[in-house]
Amino acid sequence: MRKVFNIIFIFVILVFFLFTYKYYSSQKNIAEKDFNRNNINDIINQKISNLPILKNDTNNVIQFNDGYSNKNKNDKPRSFWNLLKPK
Repeated sequence: MRKVFNIIFIFVILVFFLFTYKYYSSQKNIAEKDFNRNNINDIINQKISNLPILKNDTNNVIQFNDGYSNKNKNDKPRSFWNLLKPK
């Protein structure tokens, strides 16, 4: 029973690869790839010509946060580098 299952499984895999190869080597697919490669600039220009231009509403939205001027004086000193020092 196991040998029959293995044979069927190998057959299915072979059929899959054969159909995949047949599709990618077909004249229709090759002609479509060549058309897309030759006309890529026209295709891109056609797609971006219909894009709407949005109004810029991001003026004065981002404010720089200067943390040094608002530094808390009661902060504990950081001791990360002290962990790496040999004892």
